[in-house]
Amino acid sequence: MQFDRKDLGNEQLIQFYRSLLLPRMIEEKMLVLLRQGRISKWFSGIGQEAIAVGATLALQPDEWIMPLHRNLGVFTSRNMPLSKLFKQWQGSQEGYSKGRERSFHFGNKDHHICGMISHLGPQLAIADGVALAAKLRSEQKVALAFSGEGSTSEGDFHEALNTAAVWDLPVIFLIENNGYGLSTPVSEQFRCKSLVDRAKGYGMEGVQIDGNNILSVYDTIKGVREYCLREQKPYLIECMTFRMRGHEEASGTKYVPSHLFEEWEKKDPVKNFEQWLLEEGILSADRIGRIKENIKEYIEVELAMAQDASPNRVDTEQELADVYAPIPDNDVPDVSLVDDENKKELRLIDAVKEGLDQSMQQHGNLILMGQDIAEYGGAFKITEGFVEKYGKGRVRNTPLCESAIIGTALGLSLEGFKSMVEMQFADFVSVGFNQIVNNLAKIHYRWGHAADVVIRMPTGGGVGAGPFHSQSNEAWFTHVPGLKVVYPSTPEDAKGLLIAAINDPNPVMFFEHKALYRSVSGAVPDVYYETPIGKARQVQPGSDISIITYGSGVHWATQYAAAHTNISFDILDLRTLLPLDYEAIRASVTRTGKVLILHEDTLTGGIGGEIGAWISEHCFENLDAPVLRCASLDTPIPFSIDLENNFLAKARLNDCVQKLLSY
Repeated sequence: MQFDRKDLGNEQLIQFYRSLLLPRMIEEKMLVLLRQGRISKWFSGIGQEAIAVGATLALQPDEWIMPLHRNLGVFTSRNMPLSKLFKQWQGSQEGYSKGRERSFHFGNKDHHICGMISHLGPQLAIADGVALAAKLRSEQKVALAFSGEGSTSEGDFHEALNTAAVWDLPVIFLIENNGYGLSTPVSEQFRCKSLVDRAKGYGMEGVQIDGNNILSVYDTIKGVREYCLREQKPYLIECMTFRMRGHEEASGTKYVPSHLFEEWEKKDPVKNFEQWLLEEGILSADRIGRIKENIKEYIEVELAMAQDASPNRVDTEQELADVYAPIPDNDVPDVSLVDDENKKELRLIDAVKEGLDQSMQQHGNLILMGQDIAEYGGAFKITEGFVEKYGKGRVRNTPLCESAIIGTALGLSLEGFKSMVEMQFADFVSVGFNQIVNNLAKIHYRWGHAADVVIRMPTGGGVGAGPFHSQSNEAWFTHVPGLKVVYPSTPEDAKGLLIAAINDPNPVMFFEHKALYRSVSGAVPDVYYETPIGKARQVQPGSDISIITYGSGVHWATQYAAAHTNISFDILDLRTLLPLDYEAIRASVTRTGKVLILHEDTLTGGIGGEIGAWISEHCFENLDAPVLRCASLDTPIPFSIDLENNFLAKARLNDCVQKLLSY
């Protein structure tokens, strides 16, 4: 192994050695603790330390890194307190994730480290968002995202690299090619000669280096960083290395031929660098011994501090409270306080546009992203004219890559930006599902960072668009703690709820019914105002039957009530599906004693089942009949208008009402 010191001084080289040795000695201690049962799981990076350490040392302390399992050197090189790291690994509430995560599944804003999730690929797009934030601010910063060779097969790898290339983002994508994805060798993972060859397909530069040579890693990352900043472009680096232990300790290494261990033992990054320092006279054997003794003592002292941590205390209220980031106080008026005289008639689509426009004026850090939303104005023309008003930096056409754009939105949030991602149709969110439910929704609970992202979802049937442009998929997200799910039915609520969603630091799924865009009009205040998230609206009071509904169901219910004035309907528009307004639901049940839950979504697994169960558990004494659900058929939504009309819940509304009346 050849080391080229270039212009590095002796003290800097010695510091490199300390930084390289520290994670190795910590890991050796962790393996002892694992055998003693004092930690439950460990992902070893022994043999790969030079990559994490060299890369981190080459960056500035305020540049974000997205590490993975085997990157302990990132955390130690960013000088995170070792005692707190030990607490993290022991599952202590005094660790970085309050005992809610394990090993390296955590991040910390102060150290500019983004916590990984087990779905490895999504980390890459977060780096895109962080780099975009720097680009928008004209800051000289890069972001660095780690990837194993296995996760280069994931679609997220392609999407993140393609987006970074198209948007000219200063991102360093670093592949640690250690030969195996758990037990699967590279020969069964890809057919290209080298992973770095893929860089050309994205129109970016790339290089393959010896990942076990800390000076090569450091010098390469340092030079690539300068390139990314100068050219404002991404770069792909493939670091060749080897994993000397199992994917995690329980999996073992029996699947690896023994000769590979012998070959790579000779390339040990710590031993080789240490030997070179001795040969060059930069360190003596005695001083190396003292360094090792000092590190060993440091580890023992920090471990003792960690073992003095208080026992975990279970607090259910705190657990629930930490699911969502707190909403900061603002001076935005509630809709109930807005003067009725200053209103104008708007269609629902125009109200959405106005809410978005006023939010762009209010928040200079709000970025809009979506397919065709710039010059074209979006599939429904909601953002038409926004490019001319706010510029292409803030109104961004995206490649066809929902997962990467949602990940980019999260990266923007790490740097204090707000973002709105427009799904061209709600149906297409399925290819971004992982980012939403595992990254956006869980990040605040896991390590205390907000995901300040709104995803707009043009949804629903009634327009003859068939099974891939008309689905009602809101119930997919009501099961996910950490998300908020909003679904307005009127223009006034559409504007006010959208403004509230953008002001909320939590991820909000904002559903807009396509059939209501241009068919529903109403009085909307001119001013910038909020409609509170989590509060239902009583559409009309009644005493015979409660119809609890939202979206298009509100209009079906009011139309039915207008045609059947002999029945007194109490109609409740939920407006927010997560969190639900249980007080309003209880009040409606109490007023009538008979409940019909109406929604356009299919019956099985719809939100109606959850509401019905809650009513049965909490309002049973007020019921005069079983809770009924009126929903769409349990089939995909058909294209033919005749078939679609039969599919929709509206076709069964009268039968359900009559059934309730018969009790």
